[in-house]
Amino acid sequence: MSEFDSRAREWDNNPINWERSEAISKSFLEMIPVNSNMKALEYGAGTGILSFLLSEIFSEITLMDNSEEMVKVMHEKVSTSKLKNLKPLLFDLEHTNYHALKFDCIFSQMVMHHVPDVDAMLNKFYGLLNPGGFLAIADLYTEDGSFHGPEVKVHWGFEPSEIAHTMKVNGFISSEFKTCFVMKRPNGREYPIFLLKAKKQS
Repeated sequence: MSEFDSRAREWDNNPINWERSEAISKSFLEMIPVNSNMKALEYGAGTGILSFLLSEIFSEITLMDNSEEMVKVMHEKVSTSKLKNLKPLLFDLEHTNYHALKFDCIFSQMVMHHVPDVDAMLNKFYGLLNPGGFLAIADLYTEDGSFHGPEVKVHWGFEPSEIAHTMKVNGFISSEFKTCFVMKRPNGREYPIFLLKAKKQS
């Protein structure tokens, strides 16, 4: 069982996960011209908090994650809420190509620092977007490795301008970013989070 499988049942009980998603959703709606005809993909959706917050905005959201337990929780929440436009999907996009659908918007929160090959994933996102579609990534600014601890093999955050450059190399245009949330740990450490958006050419 992975770390995220073991945490799935308790994930929604942590207030910070809700506070972060609410702040990201607010910035998301300020930065991206969403309409009710658009179909979206949340990559690394976890228990789907962000997608639930955005559920009334999109015609359909595919909630993709490679954690079996997280997807089980998603299915239970969708069943309870009766939100028929939310579609949980167990899928490992990092290691497998996805061909079933194209999307008008792809978004993720706090996922990309777990992805070893960011360039390859951005290339996959580009291929999954319809022309004129948007990509929105919320993640940590560059930090000193203390967010997870040095024993956890992840990226120590990112400089948004560097991610924006990689997006441009992969074909995206008109990128911009803003700080959307600051995570505060009990030890007093603060970790700001950016939301970066870019667009696929029409």
